[in-house]
Amino acid sequence: MTQMVLSELNLYPIKSAAGISLSSGVVGARGFAGDRRWMLVDQTHTFMTQRRVSQMALITVQLDADRLVVAAPGMEPLAVAVPDASGDRIQVKVWRDICNAIPADESINQWFSQFLKQPCQLVYMPEDSIRLVDPTFAIDPSQDQVGFADASPFLLISEASLQDLNRRLDTPLPMNRFRPNLVVAGCEPYAEDSWRQIRIGSLLFHVVKPCSRCIITTIDQQTAIKGKEPLLTLSRYRMRNGEIFFGQNLLPGGAGTLNLGDPVEVLE
Repeated sequence: MTQMVLSELNLYPIKSAAGISLSSGVVGARGFAGDRRWMLVDQTHTFMTQRRVSQMALITVQLDADRLVVAAPGMEPLAVAVPDASGDRIQVKVWRDICNAIPADESINQWFSQFLKQPCQLVYMPEDSIRLVDPTFAIDPSQDQVGFADASPFLLISEASLQDLNRRLDTPLPMNRFRPNLVVAGCEPYAEDSWRQIRIGSLLFHVVKPCSRCIITTIDQQTAIKGKEPLLTLSRYRMRNGEIFFGQNLLPGGAGTLNLGDPVEVLE
Protein backbone atom coordinates (compact mmCIF):
# COMPACT_ATOMS: atom_id res chain seq x y z
CA MET A 1 0.00 0.00 0.00
CA THR A 2 1.33 3.42 -0.96
CA GLN A 3 2.22 5.69 1.94
CA MET A 4 0.11 8.85 1.85
CA VAL A 5 2.10 12.06 2.24
CA LEU A 6 1.53 15.79 2.35
CA SER A 7 2.51 17.01 -1.11
CA GLU A 8 1.50 20.71 -0.96
CA LEU A 9 1.02 23.36 1.71
CA ASN A 10 -0.57 26.65 0.69
CA LEU A 11 -1.10 29.89 2.58
CA TYR A 12 -3.50 32.67 1.53
CA PRO A 13 -2.58 35.81 3.51
CA ILE A 14 -5.34 37.93 1.91
CA LYS A 15 -8.71 36.30 1.39
CA SER A 16 -9.26 35.64 -2.34
CA ALA A 17 -5.85 36.99 -3.41
CA ALA A 18 -3.11 34.69 -4.73
CA GLY A 19 -1.66 32.03 -2.45
CA ILE A 20 1.87 31.15 -1.41
CA SER A 21 3.35 27.64 -1.56
CA LEU A 22 5.13 26.62 1.65
CA SER A 23 7.69 23.96 2.53
CA SER A 24 6.49 24.10 6.14
CA GLY A 25 3.69 25.83 7.99
CA VAL A 26 2.89 26.61 11.60
CA VAL A 27 -0.55 25.36 12.61
CA GLY A 28 -2.67 27.25 15.13
CA ALA A 29 -6.34 27.36 16.06
CA ARG A 30 -7.27 29.47 12.99
CA GLY A 31 -5.20 27.50 10.50
CA PHE A 32 -1.73 28.23 9.21
CA ALA A 33 -0.10 31.23 10.86
CA GLY A 34 -0.98 34.23 8.72
CA ASP A 35 -3.64 32.46 6.66
CA ARG A 36 -6.53 34.76 5.68
CA ARG A 37 -5.92 37.21 8.47
CA TRP A 38 -6.32 40.00 5.87
CA MET A 39 -9.40 40.72 3.81
CA LEU A 40 -10.75 43.34 1.43
CA VAL A 41 -14.15 44.84 2.24
CA ASP A 42 -16.44 47.12 0.27
CA GLN A 43 -18.04 50.37 1.41
CA THR A 44 -20.53 48.46 3.54
CA HIS A 45 -17.65 46.62 5.29
CA THR A 46 -18.76 43.37 3.62
CA PHE A 47 -16.12 40.87 2.47
CA MET A 48 -14.97 40.90 -1.16
CA THR A 49 -13.90 37.82 -3.11
CA GLN A 50 -13.22 36.66 -6.65
CA ARG A 51 -16.89 35.69 -6.88
CA ARG A 52 -17.66 39.32 -7.64
CA VAL A 53 -14.20 40.73 -8.40
CA SER A 54 -12.20 38.18 -10.38
CA GLN A 55 -9.23 40.57 -10.66
CA MET A 56 -8.43 39.81 -7.04
CA ALA A 57 -6.76 36.64 -8.34
CA LEU A 58 -4.00 38.82 -9.84
CA ILE A 59 -2.98 40.32 -6.49
CA THR A 60 0.15 38.44 -5.42
CA VAL A 61 1.46 38.43 -1.87
CA GLN A 62 4.90 37.82 -0.40
CA LEU A 63 5.66 37.50 3.30
CA ASP A 64 8.51 39.63 4.61
CA ALA A 65 9.02 39.44 8.40
CA ASP A 66 5.99 41.13 9.95
CA ARG A 67 4.64 42.64 6.76
CA LEU A 68 3.15 41.72 3.40
CA VAL A 69 4.45 42.89 0.04
CA VAL A 70 1.61 42.98 -2.47
CA ALA A 71 1.90 43.38 -6.24
CA ALA A 72 -0.47 43.45 -9.19
CA PRO A 73 -0.22 44.10 -12.95
CA GLY A 74 0.46 47.76 -13.67
CA MET A 75 0.96 48.61 -9.98
CA GLU A 76 4.09 49.34 -7.98
CA PRO A 77 4.70 46.78 -5.20
CA LEU A 78 3.38 47.91 -1.84
CA ALA A 79 4.55 46.97 1.66
CA VAL A 80 1.76 46.44 4.20
CA ALA A 81 2.73 46.23 7.87
CA VAL A 82 0.65 44.35 10.42
CA PRO A 83 -1.26 47.11 12.22
CA ASP A 84 -0.78 47.86 15.89
CA ALA A 85 -3.24 45.90 18.00
CA SER A 86 -4.29 49.12 19.71
CA GLY A 87 -5.56 50.56 16.42
CA ASP A 88 -9.16 51.55 15.81
CA ARG A 89 -11.57 48.71 15.05
CA ILE A 90 -14.40 48.41 12.61
CA GLN A 91 -16.99 45.68 12.30
CA VAL A 92 -16.77 43.61 9.12
CA LYS A 93 -19.06 40.98 7.65
CA VAL A 94 -17.98 37.53 6.38
CA TRP A 95 -21.04 35.63 5.19
CA ARG A 96 -23.35 35.76 8.25
CA ASP A 97 -20.57 36.50 10.74
CA ILE A 98 -19.75 39.94 12.14
CA CYS A 99 -16.30 40.41 13.67
CA ASN A 100 -13.84 43.14 14.60
CA ALA A 101 -10.98 44.10 12.31
CA ILE A 102 -8.35 46.83 12.08
CA PRO A 103 -8.46 48.87 8.84
CA ALA A 104 -5.29 49.62 6.90
CA ASP A 105 -4.03 53.13 6.23
CA GLU A 106 -5.78 55.14 3.53
CA SER A 107 -2.76 55.02 1.21
CA ILE A 108 -2.93 51.23 1.24
CA ASN A 109 -6.65 51.26 0.57
CA GLN A 110 -6.09 53.59 -2.39
CA TRP A 111 -3.69 51.06 -3.93
CA PHE A 112 -6.27 48.27 -3.82
CA SER A 113 -9.10 50.59 -4.91
CA GLN A 114 -7.08 51.78 -7.89
CA PHE A 115 -6.23 48.27 -9.05
CA LEU A 116 -9.72 46.84 -8.57
CA LYS A 117 -11.37 49.98 -9.93
CA GLN A 118 -13.77 50.28 -7.03
CA PRO A 119 -13.63 51.62 -3.47
CA CYS A 120 -12.39 49.05 -1.00
CA GLN A 121 -10.55 48.74 2.27
CA LEU A 122 -7.97 46.25 3.53
CA VAL A 123 -8.61 44.99 7.04
CA TYR A 124 -6.68 42.78 9.47
CA MET A 125 -8.02 40.33 12.05
CA PRO A 126 -6.12 40.85 15.34
CA GLU A 127 -5.59 38.08 17.87
CA ASP A 128 -8.41 39.26 20.13
CA SER A 129 -11.00 39.19 17.35
CA ILE A 130 -12.74 35.82 17.55
CA ARG A 131 -14.81 34.31 14.76
CA LEU A 132 -16.20 30.93 15.74
CA VAL A 133 -16.70 28.06 13.33
CA ASP A 134 -20.33 27.24 12.45
CA PRO A 135 -21.38 25.12 15.45
CA THR A 136 -22.95 22.57 13.09
CA PHE A 137 -19.44 21.57 12.02
CA ALA A 138 -17.43 22.34 15.16
CA ILE A 139 -15.81 19.82 17.48
CA ASP A 140 -15.93 22.32 20.34
CA PRO A 141 -18.45 25.05 19.37
CA SER A 142 -17.23 27.37 22.12
CA GLN A 143 -13.56 27.17 21.06
CA ASP A 144 -13.17 26.26 17.37
CA GLN A 145 -12.41 29.39 15.41
CA VAL A 146 -11.41 30.54 11.95
CA GLY A 147 -9.88 33.63 10.37
CA PHE A 148 -11.45 35.19 7.28
CA ALA A 149 -11.64 31.83 5.45
CA ASP A 150 -15.14 30.89 4.29
CA ALA A 151 -15.89 28.05 6.68
CA SER A 152 -12.96 26.34 8.40
CA PRO A 153 -9.23 26.74 9.02
CA PHE A 154 -8.10 24.13 6.47
CA LEU A 155 -9.19 22.79 3.09
CA LEU A 156 -7.74 19.45 1.96
CA ILE A 157 -7.82 17.85 -1.50
CA SER A 158 -6.05 14.75 -2.77
CA GLU A 159 -3.94 14.75 -5.91
CA ALA A 160 -5.89 11.71 -7.09
CA SER A 161 -9.21 13.57 -6.95
CA LEU A 162 -7.87 16.31 -9.21
CA GLN A 163 -6.35 13.72 -11.55
CA ASP A 164 -9.72 11.98 -11.81
CA LEU A 165 -11.45 15.28 -12.57
CA ASN A 166 -8.81 16.22 -15.16
CA ARG A 167 -9.38 12.93 -17.01
CA ARG A 168 -12.95 14.11 -17.56
CA LEU A 169 -11.98 17.59 -18.81
CA ASP A 170 -10.83 18.66 -22.28
CA THR A 171 -8.24 20.94 -20.69
CA PRO A 172 -6.68 19.85 -17.37
CA LEU A 173 -6.79 22.37 -14.53
CA PRO A 174 -4.15 23.10 -11.88
CA MET A 175 -4.78 22.58 -8.19
CA ASN A 176 -4.79 26.34 -7.56
CA ARG A 177 -8.32 26.55 -8.99
CA PHE A 178 -9.49 24.95 -5.75
CA ARG A 179 -7.30 26.94 -3.34
CA PRO A 180 -6.53 24.13 -0.84
CA ASN A 181 -4.25 24.54 2.15
CA LEU A 182 -3.31 20.87 2.17
CA VAL A 183 -2.80 18.45 -0.72
CA VAL A 184 -2.31 14.73 -0.13
CA ALA A 185 -0.62 12.26 -2.48
CA GLY A 186 -0.86 8.48 -2.41
CA CYS A 187 -4.58 7.76 -1.99
CA GLU A 188 -7.46 6.83 -4.29
CA PRO A 189 -9.63 9.54 -5.91
CA TYR A 190 -12.08 11.03 -3.40
CA ALA A 191 -10.74 8.87 -0.58
CA GLU A 192 -10.85 12.04 1.54
CA ASP A 193 -14.67 11.96 1.34
CA SER A 194 -14.74 9.07 3.84
CA TRP A 195 -12.14 10.37 6.30
CA ARG A 196 -13.27 11.62 9.70
CA GLN A 197 -9.99 11.98 11.56
CA ILE A 198 -6.44 11.99 10.21
CA ARG A 199 -2.92 12.55 11.46
CA ILE A 200 -0.44 14.53 9.37
CA GLY A 201 3.05 14.25 10.80
CA SER A 202 2.38 14.52 14.53
CA LEU A 203 -0.77 16.66 14.25
CA LEU A 204 -4.38 15.52 14.50
CA PHE A 205 -7.06 16.92 12.19
CA HIS A 206 -10.83 16.48 12.23
CA VAL A 207 -12.50 16.19 8.81
CA VAL A 208 -15.74 18.05 9.48
CA LYS A 209 -17.51 18.65 6.17
CA PRO A 210 -17.21 18.48 2.39
CA CYS A 211 -16.39 21.76 0.65
CA SER A 212 -19.17 23.22 -1.50
CA ARG A 213 -17.63 24.76 -4.62
CA CYS A 214 -18.47 28.09 -6.22
CA ILE A 215 -17.70 30.12 -9.32
CA ILE A 216 -14.13 30.87 -8.13
CA THR A 217 -13.12 27.42 -9.40
CA THR A 218 -13.96 28.62 -12.93
CA ILE A 219 -11.54 31.58 -12.74
CA ASP A 220 -8.05 31.17 -14.20
CA GLN A 221 -5.82 32.25 -11.33
CA GLN A 222 -3.16 33.59 -13.71
CA THR A 223 -5.45 35.65 -15.96
CA ALA A 224 -8.63 36.21 -13.89
CA ILE A 225 -10.67 35.05 -16.91
CA LYS A 226 -13.84 33.09 -16.12
CA GLY A 227 -14.92 29.92 -17.89
CA LYS A 228 -17.46 27.14 -17.35
CA GLU A 229 -15.17 24.43 -16.03
CA PRO A 230 -14.76 22.62 -13.75
CA LEU A 231 -18.26 23.25 -12.36
CA LEU A 232 -19.98 22.00 -15.51
CA THR A 233 -18.21 18.66 -15.33
CA LEU A 234 -18.30 18.37 -11.54
CA SER A 235 -22.07 18.95 -11.60
CA ARG A 236 -22.46 15.66 -13.48
CA TYR A 237 -20.98 13.49 -10.75
CA ARG A 238 -20.21 15.53 -7.61
CA MET A 239 -23.57 17.24 -6.98
CA ARG A 240 -25.64 16.55 -3.91
CA ASN A 241 -28.70 18.49 -2.75
CA GLY A 242 -28.04 21.16 -5.34
CA GLU A 243 -24.43 21.76 -4.28
CA ILE A 244 -21.17 20.65 -5.89
CA PHE A 245 -18.57 19.20 -3.52
CA PHE A 246 -14.82 18.83 -4.05
CA GLY A 247 -12.38 18.65 -1.13
CA GLN A 248 -12.87 18.51 2.62
CA ASN A 249 -12.86 21.12 5.38
CA LEU A 250 -10.67 20.35 8.40
CA LEU A 251 -10.29 21.55 11.97
CA PRO A 252 -6.91 21.21 13.68
CA GLY A 253 -6.78 19.10 16.82
CA GLY A 254 -3.72 20.93 18.16
CA ALA A 255 -0.86 23.27 17.36
CA GLY A 256 2.49 22.48 15.76
CA THR A 257 4.25 22.43 12.40
CA LEU A 258 3.52 20.65 9.13
CA ASN A 259 6.20 19.90 6.54
CA LEU A 260 6.15 18.78 2.94
CA GLY A 261 6.45 15.00 2.84
CA ASP A 262 4.86 14.47 6.25
CA PRO A 263 3.08 11.09 6.41
CA VAL A 264 -0.72 11.14 6.38
CA GLU A 265 -2.57 8.49 8.38
CA VAL A 266 -6.32 7.91 8.45
CA LEU A 267 -7.46 7.28 12.03
CA GLU A 268 -11.16 6.95 11.31
